[in-house]
Amino acid sequence: MRYLPLTEVERRDMLAVIGVPSVDALFVDVPKAAWRDQPFDLPPHQGELQVERALARLAAQNVPAGSVPSFLGAGVYRHHVPATVDHIIQRGEFMTSYTPYQPEVTQGTLQYLFEFQTQVAMITGMDVANASMYDGASATAEAVMMANRVTRRAKAIVSGGLHPHYRETTATHAHFAGFAVEQFAPNPSGDEDLAASIDDETSCVVVQNPDFFGKIRDYSALAEAAHAKGALLVVVVTEIVSLGAIIPPGQMGADIVAAEGQSIGNPLTFGGPHVGLFATRDKYVRQMPGRLVGQTVDTDGRRGWVLTLSTREQHIRREKATSNICTNAGLCALAFTIHMALLGETGFVGLAGLNHAHASLLADRLAAIPGVALLNDGFFNEFTVALPKPAAEVVEALAARGVLAGVPVSRLYPDRPELANLLLVAATETNTEADMNEFATKLQEVLS
Repeated sequence: MRYLPLTEVERRDMLAVIGVPSVDALFVDVPKAAWRDQPFDLPPHQGELQVERALARLAAQNVPAGSVPSFLGAGVYRHHVPATVDHIIQRGEFMTSYTPYQPEVTQGTLQYLFEFQTQVAMITGMDVANASMYDGASATAEAVMMANRVTRRAKAIVSGGLHPHYRETTATHAHFAGFAVEQFAPNPSGDEDLAASIDDETSCVVVQNPDFFGKIRDYSALAEAAHAKGALLVVVVTEIVSLGAIIPPGQMGADIVAAEGQSIGNPLTFGGPHVGLFATRDKYVRQMPGRLVGQTVDTDGRRGWVLTLSTREQHIRREKATSNICTNAGLCALAFTIHMALLGETGFVGLAGLNHAHASLLADRLAAIPGVALLNDGFFNEFTVALPKPAAEVVEALAARGVLAGVPVSRLYPDRPELANLLLVAATETNTEADMNEFATKLQEVLS
């Protein structure tokens, strides 16, 4: 009875007050086709100790990325998170802070969100950033809907280099929100003429840098082409550490930046939670989704923080809301802020340089293996290689040998057989030279 404290008598009394004969009567609106006559095929209930042991046995079947040489990427990256991050997260001013709607009891949350916004705006080269979003994929969909509002148009052009999860999320929003999406086919070479597709109905062009296949491009000319047609440029960044080494989107003329911030302060944790970053130009700030924290002074002149902009119409105007996303990924944003503050500008740039150096070393070693071809002429810490056989088979064989070799493109594009031999490989500061040697040696064994 630990988690079900009500007795049968208490249940009957509650049902009598409600005025229904049974618990089943509370679900009369659920179609009968959705009801199950038999219980689910699950083990019977057990005690807490037995459940812990069963789950531990299941967990032991996983191969954690930190236990073997790992070169996984494709939108989620393994970086070193200092122990200080976890320590500071647990400080009282963050743990006890309440909703930002009440600044007098939530200065801890408001201050770090203000700092978070400042950090995101600086590294993206934009004027203003919001107080975070759920993840990079939903931030991208929100960026397109924001562009629709700004331009009063309803068609987005999406690059083939955009991460497939981001493409799918945007397409799902388009289906239900009623706007059009023109998606270019995935192309490892990155050769696509997006500018030629911009017309008077286009609200925005969505690109990723570095793109899904690791290619880096300067989108300044595309930004000019979009602006000439009255459209906006949305730049997506899935590996935020890259902004310590490459030109930020703001300097390329981006109007909106949507990004994934997981790489800073947040471990892999088997795929989540993540933190979405969102930045834009000052002139578009009132069309930006989410919240914006600002700095002020109290009646005694002391520095403080408040919620400057909040799309309250989400709560009181419903269909007139600029966005239905208002809750930020608070804990992940806090971890991002702490880690970024620990790095500082010099550390952030140094971290990016270390990532690129490791990836360059690994790319050279893999490209020297007979049958392996490096497809990128430029990259940050992730690149694509073409193998002489299906990449998924190679990845499975290497996993059995204790190496997580990367992500086969076919896993994310299963319906495109022409991409089956392509492998995405990422190297970060966590990969040692010994890791790279082991990867190269065992890859050559598998391919021979």
